[in-house]
Amino acid sequence: MPQQDTEYRLDDIDRRILFTLMRESRHTTAAAIAETVNVSGATVRNRICNLEEAGIISGYTAHIDFERAGGNLTNLYLCNVPVPEREALAHRARAVPGVINVRTLMTGRENLHVVAVGETTSDLQRVARKLSQLGIEIEDEDLVEDEFFSPYAPFDPDGDRDAGAPEDVISLTGEANIVQITVDGSAPIAGRSLEEASGEGILDADTLVIGIERDESELTPHGETVVQPDDIVTVLSRNPTDERALETFRGTGTEAVDG
Repeated sequence: MPQQDTEYRLDDIDRRILFTLMRESRHTTAAAIAETVNVSGATVRNRICNLEEAGIISGYTAHIDFERAGGNLTNLYLCNVPVPEREALAHRARAVPGVINVRTLMTGRENLHVVAVGETTSDLQRVARKLSQLGIEIEDEDLVEDEFFSPYAPFDPDGDRDAGAPEDVISLTGEANIVQITVDGSAPIAGRSLEEASGEGILDADTLVIGIERDESELTPHGETVVQPDDIVTVLSRNPTDERALETFRGTGTEAVDG
């Protein structure tokens, strides 16, 4: 899927979705992810679609043990290519029969890694000749014995994270923050309109709800908009150190986050 030109800002919900998909994407449903992220399945599906459109999720690939699949050999070629031709040669290397993966590196020697699969060493030698004919210099090569994958640990939803903590915080000039947080079912504002919350003193004058993400919809808040549990609200807080503003959206059983 083509990558968008606009920059996509990951928040904590996005990171936890990515961690779960990296760990096991085949048997992971939107409903299962929703349980760990504490949002609705529709929100998860919408977030995944956004991540795909932004080019952050570029595909879903099966990891295959070619030796078990048919006794095939997997070989890694460490190659050198001129930096100006690196991208073009990488695409040409992908077209060589037997090549299954090509990785480009920014600088230095061995700046192109090519992985190929063949039934025999003759097949791998044929790949090497094809690469050389393209102008790709093979500096070293070796058979791949095994390969292991792990999700990116900082995206781990089970890592150190306080309950009720914001999913995202953007600091602004003038001592203000834009905070994104999921509304808990027992939060004081849950089930109330913004007008009611302001009238009852639940929502103070220094806290402004500027956006609501609900399932697959992005809502523009108005006075009559009712805040519902599991809504992902974007809040402008003019007092960045005031934890009471966030307690409006947290459950009664959650602990405050240190400022």
